[in-house]
Amino acid sequence: MIDAVLNYHQQLSVDDQSISNVLYQTIDKFLIGAVPKIWHAHPVWFINENPIVGYSKQKAGIRLMFWSGADFEEPALKAGTGKFKDASVFYISHLDVNTHDLKRWLIKSMSIQWDYKNVVKRKGKLVRLNP
Repeated sequence: MIDAVLNYHQQLSVDDQSISNVLYQTIDKFLIGAVPKIWHAHPVWFINENPIVGYSKQKAGIRLMFWSGADFEEPALKAGTGKFKDASVFYISHLDVNTHDLKRWLIKSMSIQWDYKNVVKRKGKLVRLNP
């Protein structure tokens, strides 16, 4: 685990650390070619500088968010309410994390991507990538 993410985890409660550890290990193992870093104060994985997946502590629990997840057609992932293509799920226990689902979502995240890297350059317009 990279130091920046380790430092993030150490700031969490024991229960939230357990969730985050499961997420980190699964994401890092199955999201091939992705680079983890702290972005906007939370762990996020990038492929070609494009954000793919990340997690953060929220009031409702640990939020796992896929930047392009609204197009995964996965009922457990709830689409965001804005103009972007994000979708999330919340966990309150590490036992809530279904790693089978998570692996499937990670596979989808490698082929279903919107270009968030250049969204500012395109003045808010998202373009679908063909990775």
